[in-house]
Amino acid sequence: MSDVYDMHIDTDVCVQLSDCSREDAQAVFDVLDHVYELEDMKVPGTQAATTPGVNVWTATFDTAAGPHEEVRPVPLTGMVGAVLIGGYHAVDEVEKTLATSFDIQSLQSVSGDQETEARLLLASR
Repeated sequence: MSDVYDMHIDTDVCVQLSDCSREDAQAVFDVLDHVYELEDMKVPGTQAATTPGVNVWTATFDTAAGPHEEVRPVPLTGMVGAVLIGGYHAVDEVEKTLATSFDIQSLQSVSGDQETEARLLLASR
């Protein structure tokens, strides 16, 4: 295991968004990008957006880095399903940040030894 991996294991949060439009996914990621450092993003291609099925947008944010700017409520065109995966403190921080911009409903939380997974439903305030 590398030292770089060890340094970020407690601060990185993988954010997966589904059941939403590309624009809503981008709006959520933009909010997080104003607070944390975006480390990686995977976006379905344009062909995936037109085919039936579920698209999942994924990004990883480092909660210890970034501009840490204040965020405001952001409108969404519909509900957004979100899954947050990472260290306990980091997931809690991302959830608090999302709550400043969106109404959130906690659907489920699954805790492991060193990581937790939170399932949320985001909506416009």
